[in-house]
Amino acid sequence: MAASLSAIGVSAPACVGFSSRGVFCTGEIRSLYHSSRLTLGVPSRYRVSSTRCEAKKDDPVVSPSGVREAIDRVSKKTITKEAILENQETNESEQRSVFGAKPPQGSVYGRPEIERRPETGDKGFGSVFAFDGAAPETINGRAAMLGFVWAFLAEKATGLTVMEQLFKPGATGLVLFVGAVQLLTYATLVPISKGESTDARSFGPFTARAERWNGRLAMIGFAALIVNELIRQSPVFH
Repeated sequence: MAASLSAIGVSAPACVGFSSRGVFCTGEIRSLYHSSRLTLGVPSRYRVSSTRCEAKKDDPVVSPSGVREAIDRVSKKTITKEAILENQETNESEQRSVFGAKPPQGSVYGRPEIERRPETGDKGFGSVFAFDGAAPETINGRAAMLGFVWAFLAEKATGLTVMEQLFKPGATGLVLFVGAVQLLTYATLVPISKGESTDARSFGPFTARAERWNGRLAMIGFAALIVNELIRQSPVFH
């Protein structure tokens, strides 16, 4: 969609506008009207010209692919098969499963890193949602972080416990909870389906390791919050 701008006295060499493909800063300028003398007592030195600015689809600054490439340059790290195999051989935590033995190839439980990572392993539903798959802990941790913050704000505002917000007649908490879980699940599965794990993204202090620990603490805290409120029959954040 083209954006029309008016400039008094001088035509702008470039313009800023919005299109259905995003924000653009430069583009093709067309003069729609020549400068003309205005009437109604306006001095002749003020001349009005109307310009039209159009975004070009192939402009790397404008196109969605250009925006994605710019984000990838600052946040994405490519995880190769060679790097995974090297970590699998040198990382002590990868040398044994929860049973204390090194997980064999094709193991159902405690799979090697090369098999459970979306970059190199199976991206099917059964593999991604397995106990050691890429999705369960990530989705649960994100839902717990959101739920803990939501519980704090909602209890402060309504004075209801988490269970009352979910199941009290007329409450909308359950609907919002189901919607939030669906949205988080979808947002998590999109990069995984493209062969990208959470370790492939980082920006400053926002790393996959920090997210995992925050998610684990939030899961423990949210579970403790619900148990506490069931025993006391009153909100913690009142």
